[in-house]
Amino acid sequence: MINSLDFARHGDKQNSAFFEEYLQKLLEERDQLGLTEMIHEIDALMITVDPDHSIQYIAELSLMTSYHYLVTLESEKHWTHILRIDLNSPDLLVREVKDPNFRGIFRALNEIYPVGARKPNSRYMGEIIRVSNMHEVVKLQEEREFRFFTQDEVRKLELPGNVAISKPSPYTHNIVGYMKREPNELRVYALGMSTIRADVQAAYEEAKNLQAKLRIDDLILPVDHLATRVYSQNREVAILEYLSWSSYFFWGAYNIWDQNSSTNVTKSVHGLPETKSPAKVFTANNTPYFVNHLEKLPSPTETFVRNYGPRLHHVALSVKDGTRDGLENIEFVVNAIASQGKGFLLDVIGSKEEGLKQIFSNASEHSSLIIEYVQRYDGFDGFFTRDNVAKLTEAAGVEEGVLEQQARLSQNAGK
Repeated sequence: MINSLDFARHGDKQNSAFFEEYLQKLLEERDQLGLTEMIHEIDALMITVDPDHSIQYIAELSLMTSYHYLVTLESEKHWTHILRIDLNSPDLLVREVKDPNFRGIFRALNEIYPVGARKPNSRYMGEIIRVSNMHEVVKLQEEREFRFFTQDEVRKLELPGNVAISKPSPYTHNIVGYMKREPNELRVYALGMSTIRADVQAAYEEAKNLQAKLRIDDLILPVDHLATRVYSQNREVAILEYLSWSSYFFWGAYNIWDQNSSTNVTKSVHGLPETKSPAKVFTANNTPYFVNHLEKLPSPTETFVRNYGPRLHHVALSVKDGTRDGLENIEFVVNAIASQGKGFLLDVIGSKEEGLKQIFSNASEHSSLIIEYVQRYDGFDGFFTRDNVAKLTEAAGVEEGVLEQQARLSQNAGK
């Protein structure tokens, strides 16, 4: 039997006694029930965008990532575009709402937040995880009081009928899906009519041709990690909840003192590379927003959450180690993409001596997601250095949507 607690702990973040007690209890229970054995890698990432944004977003992803357009599934109220690298990496499901007046649960999660409401259907939805026995996994999870949409609700939501979908998390607002699939079987999503749309294919091919012309098509690797931002008081419960849904373990957490936050990492217990099952990272303030006026501490993470809501903040992609034309590969990639008008929140940070280099793009106007590029050197095993993550956290706090909202609040306060 797998022992989900048999992993070295990293970092310096002190967790509460509650967290440490229930981390042990929940993972021991998960192992003993056989859930850890039946729950495997992340098979797909689900993103939704506003009407008339999916083609542009697919073109953006085709340039900035290693994903390829595969097929479109059409249902009554949505287009769902499937992007794939291969079966050793998660798919991307880019779902576009057809009618701007359509209202659903995922839109409702955006509309109570000032910046999130500006793009009411634009958000990361969650992951679909491969399981070997969906009936038993769902049964066991329901006995643990985890909730799923009914099959009728899944049909009305126009999500794949062969996926068991959780209710949105109260802590991250994300959903989790389970899909039964053997390792050698293809991924198939039971949803609507399957077509290859000529307009999507044309946008994809144009972007891929540009990617090859820029000579970055062989440098950008699959997804490395997924980073979610949550409220300070929800950090520990969000981590414990995700570990209960998945077969991940708590890798560790680091305090980022000068940004008043912590970065917390979870990884697959099955020893899978991140390119096959990305690490899940949770970032939260150390103190809640309402003490900032007293403590005079920075608050980039909580400011983001208060404006966008708890949600996925960025998708990190690995960049192949090495150099091209005298530049580190990550710098070559960033320069090439920047030459096409794509912006970045800061310069490339880090060094070969520190073990890695990283950078954040601007948030996508289509999905509100940031892309991070990370290049590791000589088998470096971490996700960040302390200096790097502090600079990245600070940069994320000056994201355009957040700055606009903060300026608006300041103007109103001055009236």
